[in-house]
Amino acid sequence: MTSKASGTPAWGHKQLRAAVDAAGVALWSWNLDTNNFAMDPHGYALWDVPLHQPLTFELLSEKIHPADRDRVREAFQATKSVEGAYEIDFRTQLNGDVRWISARGHGGEIGIVERAMTGIFIDISGRKNAEEGHELMAGEMSHRVKNLLAIAAALTKITSRSSSSTEDMSKQLTNRLMALGRAHDLVRPLPGNQGTAALLGDLFTVLLSPYDDDGAFAGRIRVAVPRMGIGKAGATGLALIVHELATNSLKYGALSAEAGTLDISGAQENDEVIIIWKEHGGPKVAAPPKGDGYGSELIRQTMEAQFGGEISYEWSPEGLIVTLSLSVDKLSA
Repeated sequence: MTSKASGTPAWGHKQLRAAVDAAGVALWSWNLDTNNFAMDPHGYALWDVPLHQPLTFELLSEKIHPADRDRVREAFQATKSVEGAYEIDFRTQLNGDVRWISARGHGGEIGIVERAMTGIFIDISGRKNAEEGHELMAGEMSHRVKNLLAIAAALTKITSRSSSSTEDMSKQLTNRLMALGRAHDLVRPLPGNQGTAALLGDLFTVLLSPYDDDGAFAGRIRVAVPRMGIGKAGATGLALIVHELATNSLKYGALSAEAGTLDISGAQENDEVIIIWKEHGGPKVAAPPKGDGYGSELIRQTMEAQFGGEISYEWSPEGLIVTLSLSVDKLSA
């Protein structure tokens, strides 16, 4: 059916009802004198109240989330005297389920018929959940970037002290930062809603794989550690430790010799994870002079400050043995 005057569709009740239902909109009416509140069937379903149950504004507002209730009451009272369109977003709490609703209408005398204000309710839970997810992601990204910048600054300071030249510093710093990058690439959601983490065995394998390119051990590495997730912060700290140990081994230990091998084993003991780094077939090693080695200091500080753990060295004639004791809780953080 069309209007003869304009040629545009003439909207009847059925067409309007169909359009409202398709949009997921609930209609409401609030009598300012009696305080009675009326809604269409979609509104009753949205607020989880029996159809045609007599309602007042106060009775309905009891279903609003306690944190939003006073704000919404004040806002609706203000619409009685404030002219113009308004929109109020708030949460409802229905049988333990929290949902977001947007109330829209006109305040003051605009649109009032027989002392009744009218408007609509729209369920905006999907949009709000998406916004909260984006905010959490943005906050997490900001936090991770700040942490990485702080680590990069500390690495730069340490590397500058232990470097013999600008080229040496550049190479050391680049390798350390690349180790961090490889660790972060591994951090991803685990199956079964176990959170976001990297697997301990994967972390060792990926961090040590670049040394294959140098022909240091060409597949002569063996990793046997517990299957467990490592958190984002834990992956970063462990990446620094593994990189420093591998660099030292490549310079002075088993990874510097063709016949050299490296065994990494581990076991969980109560609230600790014990990792054994054991080298074989390299040149004879000896404990360095006390106080030497900024890389060793970096490992010690990371173990104590981040993991609440300890590191010990055994300078065996067969090769260096390093024992790492790490807190399970801090490793998974």
